[in-house]
Amino acid sequence: MNIKTKITLALAFLFIVILFLGGLGAYYLHGLSGEVKEILKDNYESLEYVRNMRVIVDNNNWSNENIDVFAKNLKGQEENITEVGEKESTRKLRNEFQYLLNNPDSTLNNKLRTELNKIEELNMQAIVRKNNIMQETTERVRLYMIFVAITCALITFTFIINFPSYIADPISTLTESIKQIANKNYEQRLNFKSDDEFGELAYAFNEMAQRLDEYEHSNLAQLTFEKRRIETIIDNMHDAIIGLDENNKILFVNPMMEKILGIDEKQIAGKYAPDVALHNDLLRNLLKDNNSIKPMQIFADGKESYFSRETFEVKNHENLLFNGQTPSTIGQVIVLKNVTAYQEIDLAKTNFIATISHELKTPISSIKMSLKLLNDERVGNLNNEQKVLIENIEEDSHRLLKITTELLDLAQVETGNIQLHLQPTEPKEIIEYAVKSLEFQALQKEIKLEINCPDNLPNVQVDLEKTAWVLVNFLSNAIRYSVDKSKIIISVKQSENKITFSVQDFGRGIDEKFQNRIFDKFFKVPNGDYNKSGTGLGLAISKDFIISQGGVIGLLSEIGKGSIFYFSI
Repeated sequence: MNIKTKITLALAFLFIVILFLGGLGAYYLHGLSGEVKEILKDNYESLEYVRNMRVIVDNNNWSNENIDVFAKNLKGQEENITEVGEKESTRKLRNEFQYLLNNPDSTLNNKLRTELNKIEELNMQAIVRKNNIMQETTERVRLYMIFVAITCALITFTFIINFPSYIADPISTLTESIKQIANKNYEQRLNFKSDDEFGELAYAFNEMAQRLDEYEHSNLAQLTFEKRRIETIIDNMHDAIIGLDENNKILFVNPMMEKILGIDEKQIAGKYAPDVALHNDLLRNLLKDNNSIKPMQIFADGKESYFSRETFEVKNHENLLFNGQTPSTIGQVIVLKNVTAYQEIDLAKTNFIATISHELKTPISSIKMSLKLLNDERVGNLNNEQKVLIENIEEDSHRLLKITTELLDLAQVETGNIQLHLQPTEPKEIIEYAVKSLEFQALQKEIKLEINCPDNLPNVQVDLEKTAWVLVNFLSNAIRYSVDKSKIIISVKQSENKITFSVQDFGRGIDEKFQNRIFDKFFKVPNGDYNKSGTGLGLAISKDFIISQGGVIGLLSEIGKGSIFYFSI
């Protein structure tokens, strides 16, 4: 029998109890009402007839009208005989009345009064007797109703107490069992011994718990093995690794990280990482949200070493699997990779480039001096072919000088020896410096330089030479990649506490897939003939110059609509 049928039967039972109480009360009320009607009909009417006849007898007025009234009431009495002895008295009353009618002069009032008194007394006694019987019946009915009501109330109360428990207790037990399963207590079972939906639910739940239990125990050994294997791998890695949970408590530290931190894992495992960091500067730096790509310089293995820091967040993908929520972070792993060898190689490369660039400057300067002397007519006249060769040599020497200058700037940036001379500078002065440097190149391509620079802009705290160099680089690239007779817009805008310089061209633009690499060293956008000149270092050096001054540099570009290079100070 299912739960729906049981609930229906329970409600039907309550309905039947209500009908039973109502029907029983109606039945007894109907019985009492019948007895009351019987008293009124049988006895009260006889008393009424006797009263009417006595009035005539007491007045001794036997007119024709009164004789008719007496006869009418006597007939009514004869038709309403209900008590023992009442018939005999009524018969005698009839005989006396008949005799009176036959002998009008006879005096029979006393005999009539006597028979009337007998009839009245019989009916009065009957009323008293029936009233007593009715009271006894009423008391009996009251006791019956009280008994039945108490019995029904007890049955209903028992039903009200037990039936909700029959529904609610299995649900409560099921809820608690589900919580146990959620806490991975797969030995939990339900014991609903019924043939309804709860029994089926208990069977399905027990099947699920059994399979989860089997799965848990079947994979426990494998999970333990995998855990030990991962711990072994982490312990034997050359990278320094530390693991934290979602509450920033230390889960594990591999031997390499122990050596770098100078702390034994047993001393800090399970402790709150910021508390440990109070007495360890390196751990305090590792816990900071530091997105710098520069290596950390740490004293390890008896020498200064360089480590790159990487932080990996551990996500809980069960939320995504079961309820569609985004994965929550349940911890993080911080990895320090030893990049000392690469750093030393990079430093050697930088020093080599700086040395070579510096050494190349001297012969290049000598070449330029010699070219200047050759162009002097006092040394001798040159034919046209010689002049063309000298012009080519001069262009190449100028290009070599530019490359060596950029390489020296790059080496200066990479070694951290960049020298900044910050001073209050008018934005218009930076614009004029850049425009004046490249005005001739723009004029050769008939490119119009449009300047948007308000007069009321505040000064900026910058290195004038390096900031102007960046703007010159932007403008030089814009001229190179713009078609003849086009326009370039140089703008300066103020936004809150920053001044933004931008150079907008209307050339072919830069593909989106190249935009995130445009400021990388030696990267040149593959644009055919346009990238034959240049080293790919200008924008990389520009980025370093701006960032070293606390600024931001960026690009906005769309194919076919041109590009906007900007930086904010």
